[in-house]
Amino acid sequence: MKRRLAVAIGVPALLLAATACGAGESSSTADGKEKITLILGQAGEPFYISMDCGAKQAAKDLKVDLDTQGPTAFDATLQNPIIDTVVQKKPGAILIAPNDDKASVNPLKAAQDKGIKTILVDTIVGDESIGLSRISSDNEAGGVAAAQELAKQIGDKGSVLFIGTKPGVSSVDARQRGFEKEIKNHSGIKLLPAQFSNNELAKANQVVTDTLTANKDLAGIFAASLTTADGAAAGLKSTGKQGQVKIVGFDAGPQQVKQLTDGSVQALVVQKPYDMGYKGVEFALKAIKGETVEKQVATDFVVATKENVSTPEISKYLYKESC
Repeated sequence: MKRRLAVAIGVPALLLAATACGAGESSSTADGKEKITLILGQAGEPFYISMDCGAKQAAKDLKVDLDTQGPTAFDATLQNPIIDTVVQKKPGAILIAPNDDKASVNPLKAAQDKGIKTILVDTIVGDESIGLSRISSDNEAGGVAAAQELAKQIGDKGSVLFIGTKPGVSSVDARQRGFEKEIKNHSGIKLLPAQFSNNELAKANQVVTDTLTANKDLAGIFAASLTTADGAAAGLKSTGKQGQVKIVGFDAGPQQVKQLTDGSVQALVVQKPYDMGYKGVEFALKAIKGETVEKQVATDFVVATKENVSTPEISKYLYKESC
């Protein structure tokens, strides 16, 4: 979920304008290329920039017309009107990272009712009838990996805190499940009640400072998104606990990598959004052609630390600020 910057991908910071044909018209361009629209969870965020880069490369390789759009914040009330507009223009297929597992359902149903092939990337919705395919990380396994790494960082003792964006974001919910399930296997660690930042930097900062005040033995934090990791690191810095309380973050934008190398964050669970975008376009084109696509595809992740982040095996997966 990412899942913060209000900068559109490759163009000015406003929402990208759709270029697809009007409702009821052909879903291919004048030169015969199929039209596919990618709707990001949030425009300008490094995770989604990387996803868009993968989608653009696939569009180039497969000779399809790709239009990318996204809201300026990870918010279904901002994303849903974009879906509605895209549906009216009727591309052949939509790739989308839905902002909410419930609130995103109705506009996506409308897309499918118009015959638009729909592929979910990164996040999903609760209605299983939505999406010919769901391409995402195994986020629960990512949560397990985060718990294992954090336990190692804190020597298997002390209190730990999970900070998510907000309940109802499928990817973050799964990370929480995996983290909490695994951390319970470590008897010397006390799991504090989960907290949520609403994907706001200042809120994540406040959560950390409040938790430190109430829990002097706070030893570790799992920050389950880009923004929560930023806010958690800022909160520790402001209280003089930077490096003493360990942080495992999820995702690896340029700011997160900087925090990793300067010791503000001790580890990052790195997804592969480029692969999601590339495979999403592949599947969308197959679906337009009437071919069968896999219903569920899990992309892998790696764990980055200060010691391994510069190695080719890890660095190639770090998120981009531009294609």
